[in-house]
Amino acid sequence: MLTRNFLRYTILTLTLVVTSPISLANTTLIKNVNGYTLNTQGDLVQFSQIAFKDDKIIAVGNTFSVGAVDRTIDAQGQVMLPGIIDAHGHMLGLGENLLSVDVRSAKSEAEAAQLVQNFIAAHTDSASEWVIGRGWNQVLWPNKQFPTKASLDALNIDKPIVLSRVDGHAVWVNTVALEKAGITATTPSPSGGEIVKDAAGNPTGLLIDNASYLVEKLIPKPDAAQLAEQLQAANEHLLSLGITSMHDAGIGQHVAEFYQAQAAANKLHVRIYAMLAATDKNLSAMLSQGHIADANAMLSIRSVKAYGDGALGSRGAALLEPYSDDPDNHGLLVTPQEQLPSLFREVLGANFQLNFHAIGDRANRLALDEFAKTFAIFPENTERHRIEHAQVVAVEDIPKFKTLGIIPSMQPTHATSDMNMAEDRVGKARLKGAYAWQTFLTQGSRIAFGSDFPVELAHPFHGLHAAVTRQSGDNIPESGWIPEERVTLEQALRGFTLDAAYSAFQDDILGTLEAGKKADFIIIDRDIFSIHPSKIRDTQVLETWVNGEQKFRL
Repeated sequence: MLTRNFLRYTILTLTLVVTSPISLANTTLIKNVNGYTLNTQGDLVQFSQIAFKDDKIIAVGNTFSVGAVDRTIDAQGQVMLPGIIDAHGHMLGLGENLLSVDVRSAKSEAEAAQLVQNFIAAHTDSASEWVIGRGWNQVLWPNKQFPTKASLDALNIDKPIVLSRVDGHAVWVNTVALEKAGITATTPSPSGGEIVKDAAGNPTGLLIDNASYLVEKLIPKPDAAQLAEQLQAANEHLLSLGITSMHDAGIGQHVAEFYQAQAAANKLHVRIYAMLAATDKNLSAMLSQGHIADANAMLSIRSVKAYGDGALGSRGAALLEPYSDDPDNHGLLVTPQEQLPSLFREVLGANFQLNFHAIGDRANRLALDEFAKTFAIFPENTERHRIEHAQVVAVEDIPKFKTLGIIPSMQPTHATSDMNMAEDRVGKARLKGAYAWQTFLTQGSRIAFGSDFPVELAHPFHGLHAAVTRQSGDNIPESGWIPEERVTLEQALRGFTLDAAYSAFQDDILGTLEAGKKADFIIIDRDIFSIHPSKIRDTQVLETWVNGEQKFRL
């Protein structure tokens, strides 16, 4: 049964989703378009018409003949871009976020608790035994203090409440949730996590990184109907933003099987490049199945997401030196260092890509060193491995990305979200290797750009704006934060298209509008190459096409 929240979401977006999509024609010509694409070499190219047959592009340019055309569309000068590829997101996490408690807008702990109260009041018919939500960020609150169970307990809700921090690296829970998990004053923190306790030694209701699992493992896994509901919500949302492909950063076996079933039933409308979660107990069995891809290139499974450390905001990112604002804290290693050799060897030995989550400089160094050691053992599998986030990197380690061919998979809006606390966390000196997009590009690295939704909003034009300006949505600071690391709009677009496709071994079929590639493209409401950079963020998507079919129209 659809939840009331989902019905409300559907009603709000129904006018955006094409209710009678244009059927697939044999050959389609779209003329009079103001088109921009990169070519395979990464050069920006403009064009005025594009032709595709079924799902494949057959010609792009200003003048060409393709013979008989079944359908001609006059774009009336509108701007066309390749479909956006988000190289790091969480598909079903986004869907769940759209359908559950969203506390992202909360400006205080009390306001976040009130949003939970409002949600529960609006869902009195819900049969769920848990209250799940996400989005709080104490850095944006006046006191900047982590929340505690007291404010949730005051709601007098007899269900466990579990609210993930915006970055997903900490959860805030009530006493009912702590009791269900058996967490008391005597419960030790697990390796790679922390049960935060007060001066008296009692749990405060804050669980960081691996400690979150003590509660989260008890939450019932969604069944197939619930997963389908989440997928539908996420599909519609991403298509409305111009995202035609996404890289799902960490899925378990049950989700992998669900995606395969959805692909077989033609129910995937956004392409998914899925990374198997290294923490799944069935990883070895999944690796033994080899690479998985469907006939329509809507699903690809050939990579593994491994977890190095936590996040900067919750002081879980693993640092070489202590936190500048917490001198006794070096952060956390979510995967113990001694387990890295066997993990790297298993994944690379199975001929899978390894994408390693590393935010702190220690986690990045450990990953780079382990890649180097493992490449010597498996020299046949050294191509296109990734470090997800590559957020704070020791300056002397940045060249290793190029030497080893490691792709930094980075999220521009992380920089603009973190700029209000990053220097507090790591100090000015370490910022020289932080969010260092232009430094990576200048040395010849290819960056795969994404958003990490639902940690950040999925809107790719927010990402393009952040990459080009290094500014917040309010266009501050005036010259951009660490402005020398800004990128050009052409470089930013490449990160969200061609190089994102490259990082998924899909640059032969995706990432640019060229003959032989898939007809994935979007129509937008402005020429982002001719406007002031501050206006890029407000770009609206008018149409989204995938495989030569119109999937969304505003």
